[in-house]
Amino acid sequence: MQKYLVYLLYKIEANVWRSIAIAVVAVAALWMVFSTTWLDTAYYMVADRDDNRGAIPLPADALGDAGVSKIVYLSQNWDSSDSLWFYNITQGSDLLPYDFFIALERPSSQELFRSVANMNRFRYLPQGKTAENPDALPVGMVADKYRGKKYMGFNCSACHTSQVNYNGVGIRIDGGSGAADMDGFMVEMQASLEATGSDSAKQQRFVDAVLKAGSYHDKDSILKDLATYTLQLKAYNYFNKSETTDDKGNVVPVDYGYARLDAFGRIYNRVLEHLVNPDVLQIVLKSALPPESSGPLLDRLKPVLSEEDRERIMRGLMATLKPADLDKLKARVFNSPNSPVSYPFLWDIPQHDYVQWNGIGINAGAGPLGRNTGEVLGVFATLDWVAKDWPLPASLPGWLGIGPKNIVFQSSVKAHNLRQIEDRLWKLWSPKWSDAVLAAGLPPINPELQARGEYLFDRKCASCHALIDSRSPDRRIVAHMDKVETAGTDPTMARRSVAYEGYSGILRNQYVTVGTYPMLLDTRAPVAALLTSATQNVVATPDPDKWFFTRFADWAVDLIRGIFSNKIKSSVKSGDYIPDTTAAPVDSLMSYKGRSLNGIWATAPYLHNGSVPTLYDLLLPADPKDGDPPGTQYRPKTFMVGSRELDTEKVGFKSDASKYPAGSPAFKFDTAVPGNGNAGHEYSTRELTDLDRRALVEYMKGL
Repeated sequence: MQKYLVYLLYKIEANVWRSIAIAVVAVAALWMVFSTTWLDTAYYMVADRDDNRGAIPLPADALGDAGVSKIVYLSQNWDSSDSLWFYNITQGSDLLPYDFFIALERPSSQELFRSVANMNRFRYLPQGKTAENPDALPVGMVADKYRGKKYMGFNCSACHTSQVNYNGVGIRIDGGSGAADMDGFMVEMQASLEATGSDSAKQQRFVDAVLKAGSYHDKDSILKDLATYTLQLKAYNYFNKSETTDDKGNVVPVDYGYARLDAFGRIYNRVLEHLVNPDVLQIVLKSALPPESSGPLLDRLKPVLSEEDRERIMRGLMATLKPADLDKLKARVFNSPNSPVSYPFLWDIPQHDYVQWNGIGINAGAGPLGRNTGEVLGVFATLDWVAKDWPLPASLPGWLGIGPKNIVFQSSVKAHNLRQIEDRLWKLWSPKWSDAVLAAGLPPINPELQARGEYLFDRKCASCHALIDSRSPDRRIVAHMDKVETAGTDPTMARRSVAYEGYSGILRNQYVTVGTYPMLLDTRAPVAALLTSATQNVVATPDPDKWFFTRFADWAVDLIRGIFSNKIKSSVKSGDYIPDTTAAPVDSLMSYKGRSLNGIWATAPYLHNGSVPTLYDLLLPADPKDGDPPGTQYRPKTFMVGSRELDTEKVGFKSDASKYPAGSPAFKFDTAVPGNGNAGHEYSTRELTDLDRRALVEYMKGL
């Protein structure tokens, strides 16, 4: 009897403990779902509400735009909390210590680099203070924390939020094509850091302001980091200098100007920088220099090449190598990002089957998470990628921690936030001209011209630019891919996406599937394949900055939801493109995308490289041909970019040089520069009358 009672108590106790264990697991699972799907988002929705969404009026500016006395928002299915959350959420971008950015002055004055006038000059959108933006940073410039340090970096709203001005009213467009001059921004930031290091009075003001902010506690540590980030930014600007070779063999610069960026080229280079290892650098330097030079140089570089931190390696090379040797290093390791394209607009992006101008982004499964991770790699995520000869538990989720070479892809990338951003974009609608008529006084659409334009559009445009119900929650967008020969538009961007190669470095001998086929990464490999492998492994690596449980909870939920909750499933590409083969696994990228044109009125300039200023100009032939009647109009070969003032007749921004003030920093777009060609997409343009063109423009206003 006694034994039976003991046994019974034992069973009861075991059941109790089992029940407790099940309860703990259940609570943990509920907390995991709660914390990863609602709690962190809800905080922003409660904490950051502002009727104007932080937007502020702007005075007349240096580019010649009249001032705007108020900012209005159109109906895009986002409220103020959605917009402010989008503007302020961090993705893990770590460009500069936060207090450095707050205190930094312009190179030749005491004006703060982040002043409203200066940010507006670079065409970032100034903001006022809100709860989550207490320092009134522009849209998309946000605070990130990584390994105990606070940084200023970008999120996607910096390049994918726009403003259209009309008669003193600024129309803010969420998800719109940004107008920023990022290259100019980075160049002036480097000059500001260099001036701070060399000008004693400027340096003292900077040190005093940074000390007052509280993240640094002594001058020496401030000056040490000032030197570090100055050299780091110098290396970034140097290795990403945009230039190409013209038809005569001359090296010519390819300036981006406003509203364009070779984002992929710069993403590629950041990935190559962080994949490179000492073995690769020794190969490069030995091949670039004669033995009598390379031997002593490699001896001097031993301390640099022993580093695991790739950015420290590049800073060391910048500080050690002579300019001629740096040029040789750059030519062998990096690719010139000389194919700038317009910033894409974001509405309907989650609903696409394939995204990016050349369809490189697959939207099925975890594709959006990888795509957005690639973007953060390009805008200064901290990349703690290391390779060791012993097992690395942190690399096991990426399946690279159990072989002869073990790699960990830890980084500051906030994959959890990236998934939430993509979820939020599912709600976003394209802006409607009719809403802008009511909100900002735009002239209403002419119904007779619109009806004529609809007839023409259905016959000449709809086969590539399908019409959708832009407000339907069930809408889907099929990207119609045309090979570059069919589209006829400038092929530079597509060609670079296929042709660019780089050293695989720490990824050597790994397998990656690009498009349809798996590929073994050789010493040199297509950069598209290297980027694919890098982003997959970053996504598969939990955030090292989070508490252990939250780290793996977020990681698991993000991957599971990214793969199984994505409404976009795998599908073949549509259109007239070159299929991938085992011999040419990325040839399908030699094409450009046609998509639905809803909201197109707010996204000038046009074509993938921004080479046509208005919709009306896009309906003109690019160049004269035999048989053209006298007086035939053609697309402009040069025009100005930088204004936000809307041309309501031709539909685009102010582009006539005569309407810009003398000394304006506006950018002169020259279609003769390699990569800037404005040919192609000329279907039936010679058949259209002026009335036809105006009718098509009027119809496209209403899409």
